Amino acid sequence: MDLVFPSALYQQPTQGWGDVSSHLHNMAITTFDVDPKKLASLLPPEFTPETVVLSDGRERALVSSVCFVNRNFFVRFAPFVQLDCHQTNYRAYVRYRGKSVAWFFHTTLESFWTLIPRHVWGLPWLRSSNHSAFLWEEGKCLSYQWHGKSAKGHECLRVRGSGQPQGILDGFNDAEACWKLLTHPFDGYLYLRNRHRAHYSVWHAPLEMERGIPEEVRFGIWEDLGLVHAGQEPHSILLQEKIHYLIFLPPKRL
Repeated sequence: MDLVFPSALYQQPTQGWGDVSSHLHNMAITTFDVDPKKLASLLPPEFTPETVVLSDGRERALVSSVCFVNRNFFVRFAPFVQLDCHQTNYRAYVRYRGKSVAWFFHTTLESFWTLIPRHVWGLPWLRSSNHSAFLWEEGKCLSYQWHGKSAKGHECLRVRGSGQPQGILDGFNDAEACWKLLTHPFDGYLYLRNRHRAHYSVWHAPLEMERGIPEEVRFGIWEDLGLVHAGQEPHSILLQEKIHYLIFLPPKRL
């Protein structure tokens, strides 16, 4: 059965002068199941991990590395300055005041413009060096290779496309629950570098993703946080060739 996406949720909002527009190419959402208590220990007390019960009976929380290549990345007040660069967001799926949201631990960005979000807004962004190779055919992924390095370690992702839609993943009762949790957390929260908490939001059209088959996966930031061990198999990998995003900035302190 095809999902019916609520039109009100996906109506494109008006973009403010400080907001960012980017076309995300070669997106991969690599999700790991982690210990809920360990994840909770890294969050403010008002935030609680979303949990799922896997087919083996374990109750687990979920975190994702979201890799993509920015194309035509620009701030609205300066559309003539556009960037193309690799980026990875590290997020956990949590609840805050009864709502499903994302908690962001870090972002790596392959650009010297990392200095602006890091030092002007205080975001926990790190500069990275990256190389990648992708092969798509009619929107389906044939191969996906991503390698990055930052102060928090290496990022390595080698995946083959399966040709299968996202569907119902382990721990979920239906496909709607999957896309609600994993692909459309529009509200994000995080610690700024000064440990104050902040909030920002994003918008994008509905994601219609393909399952990936892992060949090699490793993200040093999750290991550094003690959530994932080296060699741990991911819960899932989801792939999409491109999607347009709006990011509403600057972040607002709570």
